[in-house]
Amino acid sequence: MLQQRTLKTLTKAVGVGLHSGQRVELTLRPAAPDTGIVFRRIDLPVPVDIPVRADAATDTRLASTISNGSAKVQTVEHLMSACAGLGLDNLYVDITAEEVPILDGSSASFVFLLQSAGVQLQNAPKRFMRVIKPVEVRLGEGDDLKWARLDPYHGFKLSFEIDFAHRVVDSTGQRVTFDLGSGSYARDIARARTFGFTKDVETMRANGLGLGGGLDNAVVMDDYRVLNSDGLRYDDEFVKHKILDAMGDLYLVGKPLLASYTAFRSGHAMNNKLLRELLSHPDAYEIVTFEDDKQAPAGFLKPARAW
Repeated sequence: MLQQRTLKTLTKAVGVGLHSGQRVELTLRPAAPDTGIVFRRIDLPVPVDIPVRADAATDTRLASTISNGSAKVQTVEHLMSACAGLGLDNLYVDITAEEVPILDGSSASFVFLLQSAGVQLQNAPKRFMRVIKPVEVRLGEGDDLKWARLDPYHGFKLSFEIDFAHRVVDSTGQRVTFDLGSGSYARDIARARTFGFTKDVETMRANGLGLGGGLDNAVVMDDYRVLNSDGLRYDDEFVKHKILDAMGDLYLVGKPLLASYTAFRSGHAMNNKLLRELLSHPDAYEIVTFEDDKQAPAGFLKPARAW
């Protein structure tokens, strides 16, 4: 039987929120089978649980925010991406503020934390959401067109194309495909950092966003070059970060997807819209388990290796 996974022990991190700039403490704890991933705001007078679900996403401006009533947690996508990449099903995330710490701007630090705590197999079948009919969402036309799509696939594959009119981004790959069955999430995707442009910083901060951002947790560009002294971690780091984000956004559905995801200029809002479109068509997916792990798709059989 292909089993569910949680952590062997708890692990902690301290950092600042990318958008809020607030100091935040994070504790990742094991959870029982079929719990799912649950964020818990322990700083509130009465702690509030916010289970991960597609319809829990309430704000998708520059990040994915999930809510339960008035309690919310912002910027969950990098941690959720690490959980997807490592195949973690059940986890409690205790948090002392309303935003997940950005750490180094990628999911590499979360992968390190999770792998340090160890992955524990559980005596319950791992449940997948298998796409059995294509689902697509589109927005805009011409130069404003963006879209995202899910197709049936025995595994989990993501293809993403970006379209930034910027000399630095133009000089790198703007399209990448990653297959969880043949690639290594930790090696190929996890180290890709969020990125931004100096021309956008003032606007973001005027809107209360990006207050914790800097060269230590983002790739920053002016009109001509990357300002980070260490340059890029991957030749195609920009589009790989979009794959990282998409894996986290899609894991908000609450189960690992068996599907091929393809997107052009998508983002947090389109990714969540795609999940909601999928869920609105019950004939487009089914929940499956694998009693014989030999029948399971590659990429899900073993917890992901360290780099």
